[in-house]
Amino acid sequence: METVLKYNKAAKSFSEALPVGNGRIGGMIFGGAADELIRLNEDSVWSGKLRHRINPDAREGLAEVRRLLAEGRVPEAEKTAFEKMQGVTPDSRHYMPLGDLNIHMELGGKISGYSRTLDIENAVAEVHFSAGGVEYTREVFVSAPDEAMVIHIFGSEKGSVSLSCSIGGREDFYDDNRPCGDNMLLLTGGNGISFAAVVGASAVGGEVRTVGGDLTVKNADEVMIVLTVRTSFYSDHYEESAEVDAEMALSCGYDELYYRHTADYRELFDRVSLELCPNSGDDVSCLSTGERIARLRGNELDDKECVRDIHDNKLIELYFNYARYLMISASRAGTQPMNLQGIWNEDMQPTQGSRYAVNVNTQMSYWCAESCGLPECHMPLFDLLERICENGRITAREMYGAQHGFVCHHNTDIWGDTAPQDTWVPSTLWCTGGAWLALHVWEHYEYTLDKEFLSEKYHLMREAAEFFTEMLVSDGKGRLVTSPSVSPENTYLTHEGVKGCLCIGPSMDSQIISVLYSAVIKAAEILEIDSQFCDVLKTQLENLPKPETGKYGQIMEWSEDYDEVEIGHRHVSQLFALHPADLITPNSTPKLADAARATLVRRHIHGGGSSGWSCAWLANMWARLGDSGMVYEYIKKLLAGSTDPNMLNSYPPFRIDGNFGGASAVIEALMQCTCGEILLLPALPDEWSSGSVRGLRAKGGFVVSMNWRDGKLTNAEIISEFGGECRLRLDTVASVLCDGESVGSRIENGVIIFGTAAGCRYTVKA
Repeated sequence: METVLKYNKAAKSFSEALPVGNGRIGGMIFGGAADELIRLNEDSVWSGKLRHRINPDAREGLAEVRRLLAEGRVPEAEKTAFEKMQGVTPDSRHYMPLGDLNIHMELGGKISGYSRTLDIENAVAEVHFSAGGVEYTREVFVSAPDEAMVIHIFGSEKGSVSLSCSIGGREDFYDDNRPCGDNMLLLTGGNGISFAAVVGASAVGGEVRTVGGDLTVKNADEVMIVLTVRTSFYSDHYEESAEVDAEMALSCGYDELYYRHTADYRELFDRVSLELCPNSGDDVSCLSTGERIARLRGNELDDKECVRDIHDNKLIELYFNYARYLMISASRAGTQPMNLQGIWNEDMQPTQGSRYAVNVNTQMSYWCAESCGLPECHMPLFDLLERICENGRITAREMYGAQHGFVCHHNTDIWGDTAPQDTWVPSTLWCTGGAWLALHVWEHYEYTLDKEFLSEKYHLMREAAEFFTEMLVSDGKGRLVTSPSVSPENTYLTHEGVKGCLCIGPSMDSQIISVLYSAVIKAAEILEIDSQFCDVLKTQLENLPKPETGKYGQIMEWSEDYDEVEIGHRHVSQLFALHPADLITPNSTPKLADAARATLVRRHIHGGGSSGWSCAWLANMWARLGDSGMVYEYIKKLLAGSTDPNMLNSYPPFRIDGNFGGASAVIEALMQCTCGEILLLPALPDEWSSGSVRGLRAKGGFVVSMNWRDGKLTNAEIISEFGGECRLRLDTVASVLCDGESVGSRIENGVIIFGTAAGCRYTVKA
């Protein structure tokens, strides 16, 4: 299994630096030999406190905009909306870096034998080189158990490590930077959210002391540097807590810290493993990770057919494992969920504020959390959703006159700001972000069957649905629709040739609300509550628009069969019903599946998937249609065209969502959970002819492992964690055994159905 990113030179830019993190503290390691730079982040260092940004004229504007849209006066509706409904302060708060950690080493002689690696199996970065006849090694990890970044530096000769270390790089955004002990420095600052970062060091041999604003080490055999940080977002005693964290870490030996870190990390990482058959054809072992990514693109002399013949399954395997590494490193229980850059942002004023974009990007970042067996990493999203719900109740009431429920538009921040963000017509006034986020509550339950969690978080789904029971309006055709809204970031052309974004009843809204209402009804039945409210939802559900086919044979994006201004647009919002929902599947709705295929083909031939996250979403959609060739093409395109040398997304500020979307596409090719069924190898690319996967989680509380050869399933193992009925859809005849004995099963419409007992293992033999 590929688990090491490797390079033969230091990073020159952020796109080459290597990320480490423990969910809360993040660092980007550049890996200079003499001069190391680590760009630092902490997940709660944002630019200020919650802003109340709701436009006081919103209620009046809502009525006007609805009337103008109903009359077909789109430009006037958009003008009015951005006068009376847009936030009075357009922007919520933005994410900020913590600063830079600089380490200068005193070296003698020319540097040689340089290597830089990131071992994602153990979550440890390493730099190795020689200078003046001494071999030096620098290891870096961020420990979740000890709440500290740990840097270990040692040389092959005693007394060979001398260095100075400092923290800064926040321009003028800090208050103080000075020693706070004989071997520790303290950096404080913040705006609305205050922080305290401590850098301390201990050494074997030699001397450690502070000199001005630096830590210095002279003639040590080995050195351990720790960085800790706490903020006022989590505690009023943040400065004291940061110092205590550093003192506790420094009181331990490096081996002790390393053991606790790797044991904690590997308990999560080792839950899943993937092996794909090698198919590069060339020996790529001598290439750096960046060179392997570049290799997939071919060169200027290669035509498309030549590029199609360049393969590297092991790089795809590494990419999949890297996504799991990033999630464990950036989203732990008790931390903040991953924003557009996770916990790896170098800009004081990042593009789009490095916020939470909830019209696909934030959701995509958690698509593989449950299926990769990382439900704990999903938890921070629900903590943020609680804050969104609290603020969203106010926004629902003041903007839309809804007395119940909550709303969130297309962006939010650490405080859960729910007012319209930005002043961009194609995205700002989209009212369904909170509803989509609330669906993650149901998704977590479907995988874990955690009834206690469902009971605790049910109100988030209920309140998201409540808002729409009051907000929806009639479209004059007997249907209930949102108004005003947009199909995220896309622009249509009316039959009269007028360009517009704001609209009545975009398809994505109706699809999200349909899935939400259905989830609330199912959850209420499980919890045996809310029968009267569910009767309201059932009635409205019947009147919500269903996916429709347009003049090109495509799934319509708007309630009218408008043309798109940009046919190859990066968003494919009208196919929410295909993925991540399962309102459209080839088995249950074959005609709509054909229309979904026509939609994707139309996008494809007009350049769709131009950004990393968009490319990843398209790969997931092709997998749902069972088109293994297009899945492989888009995963390869994602790697070759939208991935930086450090394997992060190359479309700032969207650094990580493409990674998670790509990992989700790999899983969707190997296993799908739709319509109550588990599909094994539903879209296996020909290029992945042989392989195995261990530990995937399926809805219903099942753990799935399988082997395949020559493109066909050979055997699978299914562990039933809670018992219940298992429904398997296979493209082959198979038998089901438990402890070597045949299990009574039946086949209905090509689905193998059998009962399971909690804790038992079932072997499926093809």
